[in-house]
Amino acid sequence: MTPAFEELDYCPTPMGALSLRRRRLPGVEEDVYEVKIGDDFLMSSRFTASETALAEIGLKPLAGDGLDVVVGGLGLGHTAATVLRRPRIGSLLIVEAFEAVIGWHLRHLVPLGETLSGDPRCRMVQGDFFALAAEPEAGFDPEQAGRQFDAILVDIDHSPSDLLSSAHAAFYQPDGLRALAAQLKPGGVFALWSNDPPDAAFTENMQAVFEDVQAPVVTFDNPLQGREATATVYVGRRRAG
Repeated sequence: MTPAFEELDYCPTPMGALSLRRRRLPGVEEDVYEVKIGDDFLMSSRFTASETALAEIGLKPLAGDGLDVVVGGLGLGHTAATVLRRPRIGSLLIVEAFEAVIGWHLRHLVPLGETLSGDPRCRMVQGDFFALAAEPEAGFDPEQAGRQFDAILVDIDHSPSDLLSSAHAAFYQPDGLRALAAQLKPGGVFALWSNDPPDAAFTENMQAVFEDVQAPVVTFDNPLQGREATATVYVGRRRAG
């Protein structure tokens, strides 16, 4: 019998204790997986619509086959799994700061672990996404310096103004976004998940670097609170020139 609550993994990190938990909802035959770091609640498998929307919105503008994609932030894997459902994807590189999170997937402690680790198009690398984003000459792929991608999808901080670490702040400024854009192919797409409503200041920073900038709001049901919840997906394209 599955216990009502179980901590599947726990490890200290410089940002606080990272924990993976599984709970059985009362009266519902469903296991819910949750991730926390310190006192911050990061994600739940009960609410995945906005993580899925990040991939759908980010990939929609792209045409052609053999697309190369980066996902910044692995978590429970819903953005990455949505990317891999597209047969047009040639490769997916997932950049995750915590080795333990990659281990959850390789050890199949989370439901999507086998899906991601078993797909030959998918590779998970441990690294600081924000540090790698700032160094386009080296880039995200440790096996190919300076590699460019068709799309870079990011779900790490709560929002551009609600950061897990102050070290991430420079990424959201125009210079940080320009360094990221250099790792996109011309016409490539950058998309960012945010738990907050659209931010005019960050949208302006996006428009200074990218074209076709939009910030659609994703609405989904929150049964725990008995209301609809929202998230924002910022999206823009690298200028062809």
